[in-house]
Amino acid sequence: MDGGHMHGGMDGMTHNSSSSSSNGTTKIHGMMHMTFYWGKDALILFNDWPAGDTGMYVLALIIVFIMSVLIELLSRTRFVKPGSNPVSAGLVQTLLHVLRVGLAYLVMLALMSFNGGVFLVAVLGHALGFLLSSSAFRKQQNHDEPYDLPPISC
Repeated sequence: MDGGHMHGGMDGMTHNSSSSSSNGTTKIHGMMHMTFYWGKDALILFNDWPAGDTGMYVLALIIVFIMSVLIELLSRTRFVKPGSNPVSAGLVQTLLHVLRVGLAYLVMLALMSFNGGVFLVAVLGHALGFLLSSSAFRKQQNHDEPYDLPPISC
């Protein structure tokens, strides 16, 4: 044993939930943080990623930021032209909806890491996406339904 604690799992088996590192700190494996914390030692979306690597942590933050921006842009952009074939328009709207929901779920799962940096970049990404798609940066449209997708509801 490496000094970790043994816990019975739901399957009736015992699992090692922690291990000691060379600097004397204890890393908890298989358990989620339940409060916000700061630092690059986070698991974001995938097992053992970014695993404490600063470069990979920054890459993870960039990916979460881009996904958040895209969610807002997809929510407030018109891809289907008025008068388009209704079947084609429906397919495009469906694909856009699937993409938006998929991205939103990935951002939500990243936020479940409870890492403060992930939270900040997700909020800032949504804010930037909203700003870029706001009336300040686009031409005024005179359509009854200004966007292809309805607003996201939580």
